[in-house]
Amino acid sequence: MGDSRVFAESLANRSGAGIISKIRLENFMCHSSLQIELGDWVNFITGQNGSGKSAILTALCVAFGCRAKGTQRASTLKDFIKTGCSSSVVQVEIKNQGEDAFKSEIYGDIIIVERRISESASSIILKDHQGRKVASRKDELRELVEHFNIDVENPCVIMSQDKSREFLHSGNDKEKFKFFFKATLLQQVNDLLQSIREKLDAANIVIDELESSIRPIQKELNELQSKIKNMEHVEEISQQVQHLKKKLAWCWVYDVDRQIKEQNAKIEKLKDRIPTCQAKIDQQLGNMEVLKERLTKKKADIAHMMEKTSAIRRMKEELGHDLSLATKKRLELEEEQKRKINLINNLVKDVQKLEQQISDIQEQHAEECEMEERLKGLEDEVVVANLHFTRLMEEENSLSEDILTITSEIKKIVFEIDYNEKKFREIRSQICELEQHKTNKVTAFGGERVSYLLRAIERHHKKFRRPPIGPIGAHVTLANGDMWAQAVENAIGKLLNAFIVTDHRDNLLLRECAREANYNHLQIIIYDFARPRLNIPSHMLPQTKHPTTLSVLHFDNPTVMNVLVDMGNAERQVLVKDYEVGKTVAFDQRIPNLKDVYTIEGYRMFSRGSVQTILPPNKKIRSGRLSSSFDDQIKDLEKDSLKAQEQAQESRGKKRNAEQSLWNLEEKIKSIKRRRQNAERDLKIKELTLQDVRNSYVAEKSLLPTPDVDELQHEILKLQEEIQEKEVLLENLQARMTEAEVKASNLKSSFENLCESAKGDIDAFEKAEKELMQIEEDLRSLEMEKAHYEGVMHNKVLPDVKEAEATCKELQVKRQESSKKASIICVESEIKALGGCDGTTPDQLSAQLSRLNQRLQQESQRYSESIDDLKVLYEKKKRKILRKQQTYEAFREKLSACQKALELRWSKFQRNASLLKRQLTWQFNGHLRKKGISGHIKISYEDKTLSVEIKMPQDASSNTVRDTRGLSGGERSFSTLCFALALHEMTEAPFRAMDEFDVFMDAVSRKISLDTLVDFALTQGSQWIFITPHDISMVKPGERVKKQQMAAPRS
Repeated sequence: MGDSRVFAESLANRSGAGIISKIRLENFMCHSSLQIELGDWVNFITGQNGSGKSAILTALCVAFGCRAKGTQRASTLKDFIKTGCSSSVVQVEIKNQGEDAFKSEIYGDIIIVERRISESASSIILKDHQGRKVASRKDELRELVEHFNIDVENPCVIMSQDKSREFLHSGNDKEKFKFFFKATLLQQVNDLLQSIREKLDAANIVIDELESSIRPIQKELNELQSKIKNMEHVEEISQQVQHLKKKLAWCWVYDVDRQIKEQNAKIEKLKDRIPTCQAKIDQQLGNMEVLKERLTKKKADIAHMMEKTSAIRRMKEELGHDLSLATKKRLELEEEQKRKINLINNLVKDVQKLEQQISDIQEQHAEECEMEERLKGLEDEVVVANLHFTRLMEEENSLSEDILTITSEIKKIVFEIDYNEKKFREIRSQICELEQHKTNKVTAFGGERVSYLLRAIERHHKKFRRPPIGPIGAHVTLANGDMWAQAVENAIGKLLNAFIVTDHRDNLLLRECAREANYNHLQIIIYDFARPRLNIPSHMLPQTKHPTTLSVLHFDNPTVMNVLVDMGNAERQVLVKDYEVGKTVAFDQRIPNLKDVYTIEGYRMFSRGSVQTILPPNKKIRSGRLSSSFDDQIKDLEKDSLKAQEQAQESRGKKRNAEQSLWNLEEKIKSIKRRRQNAERDLKIKELTLQDVRNSYVAEKSLLPTPDVDELQHEILKLQEEIQEKEVLLENLQARMTEAEVKASNLKSSFENLCESAKGDIDAFEKAEKELMQIEEDLRSLEMEKAHYEGVMHNKVLPDVKEAEATCKELQVKRQESSKKASIICVESEIKALGGCDGTTPDQLSAQLSRLNQRLQQESQRYSESIDDLKVLYEKKKRKILRKQQTYEAFREKLSACQKALELRWSKFQRNASLLKRQLTWQFNGHLRKKGISGHIKISYEDKTLSVEIKMPQDASSNTVRDTRGLSGGERSFSTLCFALALHEMTEAPFRAMDEFDVFMDAVSRKISLDTLVDFALTQGSQWIFITPHDISMVKPGERVKKQQMAAPRS
């Protein structure tokens, strides 16, 4: 009920404008004349490959103004003209009814779009419902296309065969994004906004250039204004110069008054210094008299003290000298004592060493006996460990040989498995090829490429002088059963895939067809088709009872037989059943006209002169291509494949048993290896220990011979006697040292007593000397101060007073002269009216006046024009530049408004793009649910990628497939079809067409996809055209579903 209600609503809202009612083709691609009428709703067009189904969609694209390259079927429009014709016509009738009709008052209910194509040009004509010409301009067609929203380059409007295959098979996220971006017209809007942005940027650059063009005029205007201001300032400078001259005249007078005042103050200050200096001089004289009296008295006291202390000093010096000699002698005796003690200690140590050597010699004899016993025990242990290690090593080598044997057996078994599996795969591949050959025998001689090549030849058959013949194998059959199939395949198999043409021109045309069909390295034989069937006389044939290749074949074309005779020597190739018979025929019988002998097994035998050659069968050659029936071969191959599979399975069992045995041996050898390593480690340790003991024993033996004990005891006695002599000398030295210490001590006490008794007199004398020196120093200081003050009085104070008085008189004279001169320039009251001199000096005023005069002179020479002329010129240029500035500002405001409008549209575009992204995911899920699948679409406008995530039903898989290439062919095609339908819901067009939409689908996916497409088409309301080479009997018939079958292609 819900679907019928939706359908009723779509029927009620449908106007019918823009729907295609009829398509007529003349000499277009493979069609000489074709007229097809379409229903208003769903149209299915089916037919075999090469029947011209895709040409209908190409004609629609061409009729609505698409370029030839846009159709992906040709590079120029003239390539659409059928071979042998000079022009073609495409005519499309469009319904023009309802509210959305296009200029119904002119065209009526039907609009006819006709496009004529010739070798040199093409034209478009729009006609009304009566067939009368209305317009022939492309602008009118563009207006019609925009009115009905017909964008034939949009894959959601017309999905051609190439676009369909590329779209359904591609897993590239960027390609999907391009499809989505173009189908939703986002690409068109984005390109339009980008072009507007570029134009606005260009306009901004133009305005910047215009504004920069008026900058020189603005600069001139500023220079004029500066000139006017400078000339006005010159008059001010001249007036300032006059005022400064008046101020400078009286400033000299005021400056002299200031100097006179300063000189009077200086004189008073200098006169005040004379009494002060005289008082200082008198004070210093009094102090000097007092110090002289003290100096005379202190000198007398010091002379008395010197007489008293001179004798004591002499005694003190003599005692100090004797004390230093005694101390020096005592220190020398102490050094001598230390040397003697060290010598005695060294001798004692030598005695101890000799005694230790005697003890070591006695111990060495005991250690040698013990070491010999230890060496014998270690040698016995090494022999036992070596025997144990050798036995384990032999066991390990035996097991390693067993492992190598089993490993080689496993490699042989693996080779057998690989060989049988490879043989099984090859047999299965041959079975598939034979199954394909049963359907189409031509594919046995080149595969699917031959089918494509034959279609290409059919499309271009008008260009050939004589239709090519081929492949040769399709025109040859075995005459007497399949017995000689393999032998014939070995004999002429290389020629069975070849094509035959009549001349070089057809050879080039066939090469072009092969490139178009992607058939590389096609073998082409040029042969004259006009030659009759060859009649070979019997004397030119091999004289034998055995058949030849030519005699066991049947040809449906005489040219094929001629080619095999001339190019393949089929009449000179003898076929035999047995290998030995073949050797007899080839080498023993010397049969004339014999070239090669082939056996049933595929051996080739031939003799060239004295050289006899036998070539084994070529395993790569495909046998059975000439067999009359493929069923027997398929049965035999299936038996062989079963046998190969059983052999492989048997070999896998052997491999498992061998691997188990190998594992057991490896575990055993691991245990033996660990025991062997432990034994080897133990042996190494024992050998190293034995070697160390031997080395130490040999080292001790190799030492210097041990001295005799008696000799050592004799040396000890000699050293002890020398020690006793040294001790006697040491006692004598000690007595001398004691005597020196007593003498030094007596001298020291005498010196200290003398110093103590004379200390008072010496201290008094030294104190008196210091007081005398201080008095002399103070007296010299007073004399220097008195001389200083006398010099200041005579050299500074009195001359300065006289000089200041003279200067003051000169300034008074100068003041009178300056006052007279200044009164001549102006009266003093005028200066007061100008504000006085403001405390400035004449030098400052002179410098300022000089600067103003220099500036006044420069400015006067700089400008020759009058100030009035400059003001008139300034006003004229100002009016001119003001008009341009106002114009450019208006341009700038308009550009700013356009920029804001562009930004607003860009934000709306981005918002719409975001909404379309969510809408696409929602609608995509809606279509997937019909098959129990869920999914999600992720679109990144920044990276320009679109990824599809599919989640399969719970009973099949719970994994999320992020790449549709991870799905099966049918699932991928169905999910991609749902993606395309979701895009269709987001676009508007009066009609839509899809070519080979069900490619790569299995039967179940195709059934669900067809039902989904029909329901969607009826619900969506547009006219739909579906083109497919598959059977559509599963589509439910209905009054709004129209099916049409294209005629089979001409063979």
